Amino acid sequence: MSDQVNNAGNTVLVTGAAMGIGRGVAEVLTAEGKNLVLFDKDGEALEATAKALGCKHAIKVGSVTDLSDCEAAVQLAVDRFGGLGGVSHNAGIQTYGDAVTTTPELWAKTLDVNLTGGFYVAKAAMPELRRNKGVIVLTASVQGMAAQKGALAYVVSKHGLIGLVTGMAMDEAANGVRVLGVAPGSVETPMLRWAINLDPNPKALDDEIDAMHPIGRRGQPREIGEVIAFLLSDKASFMTGETVRVDGGMLARIPGAPRKADQ
Repeated sequence: MSDQVNNAGNTVLVTGAAMGIGRGVAEVLTAEGKNLVLFDKDGEALEATAKALGCKHAIKVGSVTDLSDCEAAVQLAVDRFGGLGGVSHNAGIQTYGDAVTTTPELWAKTLDVNLTGGFYVAKAAMPELRRNKGVIVLTASVQGMAAQKGALAYVVSKHGLIGLVTGMAMDEAANGVRVLGVAPGSVETPMLRWAINLDPNPKALDDEIDAMHPIGRRGQPREIGEVIAFLLSDKASFMTGETVRVDGGMLARIPGAPRKADQ
C-alpha cells in the first residue's frame, strides 16, 4: 500500500497537454521522472506529444468542459498509477470582443472552457488530492490581474480562475491540499500565434509583444513549466493561495519615465 501511495504522489494530471504550456509542463515533469496522465481534446496532437516524450504516460482524450471526462482522467491515474498527487491545469482558449461585440454564445463558451473547466478538473481531482495531500496548479494569465482591450470574456474568465485558486486554497488547507496559480505573460504557443495572425500586420505585433516585456522577449512553454513543476514540488511546501506572475516583468513596468541619453 505504501508503494501505491508513493506512486500516486509521483503522478500528475496535465490538462491541455497536447501543445503550448501544457506540453511544456509535460516535458519538464517527464524529465523529473513523474508519471503523467496527459489530457486534451485533440487526440492526434496528444498522441504526437506522448510519442515525443517517449515514456509510459497515460492518455485521456476529452474536454475539461465535461465533468465525466475529467473524472475519467482522474480514474485513469488511479487505475494506471495507483492514485494522483498533482494536477497542472492548462487548457484554455483565447477570445476577443467587448461588451457589445461579445455574443452570449462566445461569452458562455469562454467561461465554460477557461473557468468552469478549471472547476471541473479540480472537482474531479480533489478526492484523490486530499487522499494524497497533493497539489493543484491552475494556469491563469496576466489578464487575470490586468486587462487587454477587446478581450472581455477572456479577462473575466482569467480573473475568475485566480479567484478559484484563492477560494479553493482556503477550503483545502485543512485537508493538506495546496492550491496555486501561475499568471504567464505572452508565451510562444499555437494560441498566441493564432492571435498574432489575426492582426493585419503580424510582424509589427510580434515585435510589440516582445517589447511589452522588460526582459525583452516573450516566454517559452518550458519556462512556465519549470515554475509549475516547482509549485507542484515539496520545495514550495509553504505556498498556497498564491498566483505567481511569470511574465518577464510585464506587470511590474510603469511607462512614461523620461529617457536619458545613455538609455
